[in-house]
Amino acid sequence: MDNFTLLGLLGAGSILVAFVLNQFGKWSKDSFSYDAVNTFGAFILIIYAHLITSYPFMVLNTVWFIVAFRDVVKRKNK
Repeated sequence: MDNFTLLGLLGAGSILVAFVLNQFGKWSKDSFSYDAVNTFGAFILIIYAHLITSYPFMVLNTVWFIVAFRDVVKRKNK
């Protein structure tokens, strides 16, 4: 498995962990952890999308990053 694939798996895995923990009630959609992990995962996937030259995937994860990062900043400032 190459390094690009590992990077993509790290990003996707992060977002999936946040999703699963939210679905099982461990993290609420309003928790800092949920938003922080989504921000991290989306950022990693933006890098991955750039490396594999996948512009639709880059756009998707840039929007995901912006929304999650906005929530991180809001929660941090509370």
